Amino acid sequence: MTDTPAREHARLAALIARWNDAYYRDDAPEVSDSEYDETRRALIALEEAHPDLRTEGGIAERIGAAPDNAFGKQPHRVPMLSLDNVFNTEEFEAFVAKAARFLGLDAKAADQLTFVAEPKIDGLSINLTYVNGALLRGTTRGDGLVGEDVTANLRTIADIPQKLEGEFPQEIEIRGEIFMAKADFLSLNETMQVQGQKVFANPRNAAAGSLRQLDPNVTARRPLSLFAYAQGFSSQRCAATHWDWLEQLKRWGFPVNPLSTRIGHASEIAGYIANLARERSSLPYDIDGVVFKLDDIDLQTRLGFAGRAPRWAIAWKFPSEQAITRLEKIEIQVGRTGALTPTAHLEPVNVGGVIVSRATLHNEDEIARKDVRPGDLVRVQRAGDVIPQILGPVPEDKPRGPAFIFPTHCPVCGALTERPEGEAVRRCTGGLTCEAQVVERLIHFVSRPAFDIDGLGERSIREFHEIGLIDRPGDIFRLRDKADIIRDREGWGEVSTRNLLNAIEQRRTIAFSRFLFGLGIRRIGERNAQLLARHYQTYEAWFDSMRAAAMIGSDDRLALGSIMGIGQSIVADLLAFFAEPHNVEALADLRAQLTIEPESRPEEGPLSGKTIVFTGTLHTMTRPEAKAIAERLGAQVSDSVSKKTGLVVLGEKAGSKAKKAAELGLETCDEAGWRAIAGLPPAG
Repeated sequence: MTDTPAREHARLAALIARWNDAYYRDDAPEVSDSEYDETRRALIALEEAHPDLRTEGGIAERIGAAPDNAFGKQPHRVPMLSLDNVFNTEEFEAFVAKAARFLGLDAKAADQLTFVAEPKIDGLSINLTYVNGALLRGTTRGDGLVGEDVTANLRTIADIPQKLEGEFPQEIEIRGEIFMAKADFLSLNETMQVQGQKVFANPRNAAAGSLRQLDPNVTARRPLSLFAYAQGFSSQRCAATHWDWLEQLKRWGFPVNPLSTRIGHASEIAGYIANLARERSSLPYDIDGVVFKLDDIDLQTRLGFAGRAPRWAIAWKFPSEQAITRLEKIEIQVGRTGALTPTAHLEPVNVGGVIVSRATLHNEDEIARKDVRPGDLVRVQRAGDVIPQILGPVPEDKPRGPAFIFPTHCPVCGALTERPEGEAVRRCTGGLTCEAQVVERLIHFVSRPAFDIDGLGERSIREFHEIGLIDRPGDIFRLRDKADIIRDREGWGEVSTRNLLNAIEQRRTIAFSRFLFGLGIRRIGERNAQLLARHYQTYEAWFDSMRAAAMIGSDDRLALGSIMGIGQSIVADLLAFFAEPHNVEALADLRAQLTIEPESRPEEGPLSGKTIVFTGTLHTMTRPEAKAIAERLGAQVSDSVSKKTGLVVLGEKAGSKAKKAAELGLETCDEAGWRAIAGLPPAG
C-alpha cells in the first residue's frame, strides 16, 4: 500500500532526527551531506505540498565540537557558523532562488547576483583577533560559540601577520583555514615513520593535530599554511563587497587563495566548478569543494543566518572517493533511546587515504533497499570524504549468503522490539530496564558536548555501572563517597582517583544548555538545547513550564510549541520525558547536586527578552527577513499569541492573531511602526 503524506512525513522526520542524534550526540555521522540534504529537502517539499504537516523545526544542527579542556576556552564575539551544502547545478539554483525569495527579487534580478568563488580548503578553521593592528589572540572554531585558545601555536606560523599593514580598525577578527600542503604532509609522515611515531591519515588531520599541540615548539616544526577569507567582529566597516574584503586582506599581509574568483552571473557557476574539478588532483593542497558567497555585503546582512548556516553562502561539495571490500558481518547496537542500529564490519580497505573497517547501515529499510548481506563484496565510499558509507553489493560469480534478518528482540535485554508506524527506526521496548539504554544515557551525559567530565569515559562508565556504583546521573556526583572502592580497582590508584573526583567536582556548576543536552532527551541535540535554554533562561523556569505544559491548551504548551526551531515532534518528546515519573525523580536527584547557571542570550539588543509575533502580509520586506531582523535585535520570535507575547506586528489582513492581541491587551504596531522599532529607515 502506498504511504500517505503523513506517513512519509513521519518517516523522513524520524530519519533526520536519528541522523542528528548520531552527528551531534555521538560524533559518529551516519550519512553523507548529500543524503542528509536530499532527505531534508524532501521533507520541506512535502510540507510545502501539504501545509498541515508543517512544523517549525525539528532539525537541529551542530557546529564543530566542544572545545578541549586542555586549552583555554574563548567565546567568539560573532559565532563561527557552518555552511549548507549542494552537490549539483539544480541544488545551487535552488539555493539562489531561495535567497532571492527572501530578498523579494524576481528571476531576472536573481540571475544578476554576483558571487565570489573560493576553493574549499580541507583544513582547520581559526579566528584571529587584532587590536590596534597587533595579533592579540587566535582560537579554533570549537563548537561555533566557544573555541580553543591556540594563540601561542598560531604565532609560530609564518603566514599569519603579527602586525597588520596600512590602515585597520581598532579591533577586528580575521578568519581563515589552517592547512598542510600535500608535499609537506608526505614529508612529515616520512619523518614520523622514521622516528617510529604514528603517521597522520590525511593532510587535514595532520594540520589539526599540529595546531592543537600543547607544546608550541612542536607546532613550530610543522609546515602549516593559511588562507584568510572571512571577517568576524569588526569595530568598523571594512568593505562593501566580499571581493573588496579579500583585496583588503592582501593589503594587511594575509595570503588569500589565488584561485578565488568573482563571478558576475549565477549561470556561470557550473563552468567554474567543472574547471576546478579537473584541476583538483593537481593542486598543491586538498580541497573538497567550492564555497560561493554573495558578493554584496549589504545583501549578506539582510539575508542573515538560518540555524547554523548563512543564507548568503553555500558549499558545493565534490563527489566522494570509493573502494571495494568484503562485508564480514552485520552487528546490531542499542542506543540510549532504544534505537537498534546495524553496523557493518568490513574487511579493512583504504578509501581516499583512510583505512575503513566499519560503516553504518542506518536501519532495516536501508539494508533491504541496498540488499547487502554478510559475505558480500560491497562498494564503499567516504561520504563527504569523511563518513564511511556502503553503496551496495558488487555482483560476483558465486552464490550469495542468506539475507540479513533484523532482530525482533533486543540483543541486550531480550525485550521485544517495535517499529512505530511512520518511523524507519526499530526500538527496544525495555526502556530503562534495558542495560544498554541506561549505560548509553550515562555515556552521553559525561560526553564532551554535555558535562565533559575528564577521566570518565565510556570504559569507566561501563565498569562503574557493572559493579553498581552508578545507575543514574546523580550517582556520578556521589562517587566521592565511593573513593575507596574506585581506588582499589585495577587500573586505578590514588592519583587517578583523585583526578577523577576533582574533575567531577568541577562539573557541579554547569551551563543550562549543556545540562539540557546532557539529559539525553530524544531530539534534544546541542542546537535544540541552546534554543530551549535561551528561551527559558533558567532551569527553574524551564522545569515549571514543562510541568505546566502537560495540560493541553495551556499557555506554557502553546509557548513551547511556538519557539522558533522547536517543532511538534520535539514538544511531544519533551512532554513524554516529563510524563515518566522515573525521569522526574532522576531530574530532581541530579538537580540537588548541581548549580545550573542561567543561560545568557547570544547578544543583547534593543528587543532583548521580548517575544514578537508577526501576522498578516508585510509589504516592505519578506516575513523571513522580518523574523531574522527581530532575532538579530535580541527578540524571541513566536508564531502564536499568548499573554507572554511582548509585541505583535500587524501586517495587512492580520486576522485572528490581531483579535487575540486586542483581547489580551498586548502591545501592537503596524509595519511602519515595526521598521521604526527595528531602527530601519521609513519605506520610500
